[in-house]
Amino acid sequence: MSDSAFHYVGGVLHAEGVSAASLAEQFGTPLYVYSRDALTRAYHAYADACAGRRATVHVAVKANSNLAVLNVFARMGAGFDIVSSGELARVLAAGGRAQNTVFSGVGKSAAEMREALEAGVKCFNVESIPELHALNEVAKSLGRKAPVSLRVNPDVDAKTHPYISTGLKSNKFGVAFGDARATYAQAHAMAHLDVVGIDCHIGSQITEISPYLDAVDKLLELVEQIESDGMSIRHVDVGGGLGITYDDETPPDIGDFVKTLLDHIEKRGHGQREVYFEPGRSLVGNAGVLLTRVEYLKPGEEKNFAIVDAAMNDLARPAMYEAFHRIVPVVKRDAKAHRYDVVGPVCESGDWLGRDRELAIEQGDLLAICSAGAYGFVMSSNYNTRPRAAEVMVDGERARLVREREEVKQLFAGESILPD
Repeated sequence: MSDSAFHYVGGVLHAEGVSAASLAEQFGTPLYVYSRDALTRAYHAYADACAGRRATVHVAVKANSNLAVLNVFARMGAGFDIVSSGELARVLAAGGRAQNTVFSGVGKSAAEMREALEAGVKCFNVESIPELHALNEVAKSLGRKAPVSLRVNPDVDAKTHPYISTGLKSNKFGVAFGDARATYAQAHAMAHLDVVGIDCHIGSQITEISPYLDAVDKLLELVEQIESDGMSIRHVDVGGGLGITYDDETPPDIGDFVKTLLDHIEKRGHGQREVYFEPGRSLVGNAGVLLTRVEYLKPGEEKNFAIVDAAMNDLARPAMYEAFHRIVPVVKRDAKAHRYDVVGPVCESGDWLGRDRELAIEQGDLLAICSAGAYGFVMSSNYNTRPRAAEVMVDGERARLVREREEVKQLFAGESILPD
């Protein structure tokens, strides 16, 4: 297993001190299982590296927005990074503070801006000139000044999957690097905006530090130009995107990553500025697994299929990105392994969770899909009118249900048929 919170004891997979088989028996499958210890250790890796430095950690809510997960981070004093007013509501419900929350996202509505301003968010990461004008008008209507940073697109190749690359000039995100200085001048001229920072986010599942250093160099060069124009940039937001080990990737150690970036910024003469980190996947990805039960083993002429009760609506990443997740048996069998495509019951050829996996399994066995804590439940759907999975948090030898399994009747409770 890729995280020590999930390990085998006597051939049975455990989440911390609890048998995964007992969790499936108690709560059913498909089932997301999170480790509080893994969440805590990942957060402290960031926070400890930031200690004594002008740096803060803002958890990217989009990676996993379960209230219990967010509450674990809030209790440790984390800030948050949100991309919708719905995520703001979750942060507040989980015990987070708006004053420690950064509002990112390319398409904020006026209503969302108003809600966030009234709550008192820390900063808006703005991505276009029209968005600046919209935020200025909303702030004016409230008699306030909105704190803003511009998300600048540095045109740095993070060498990751094209669907999760965000820092190239061909991506929809951010202000073009060549336009940024003039855009800052426009923001500075707007009466109800307070320019406080600069932001970038170059992609996700990045396993090298060098793209971050390239992006930071371009940002700091721009900061110097902006300040020569009479503005003051108080913080530099380096975004998130640090990768995790799904298979054989070797991302940098979190502490080394943070220290390298902070040292680099200081060496460039910008140590007086606060640095924001916005990790998501590297906090929650390997803190969760998805448990699923084998419904049928179906041999075929070219492939064998293990048909399980989880599907692409439960974990979309394989179908969407052709993403790899390790799949392991919950109970190890001393038997010959066979090669299977692990697939779900959804009526789509794209409904697969893993291809060509060597597994010693029988019908009714449990499997664990690893590294499922990030972009797992949050991207799930009700396609084929399938209720979404339950979620459980394990803390030592205790397990708590932190989201009830949906029921079919809930899925159409807000619908109605036509009158006679």
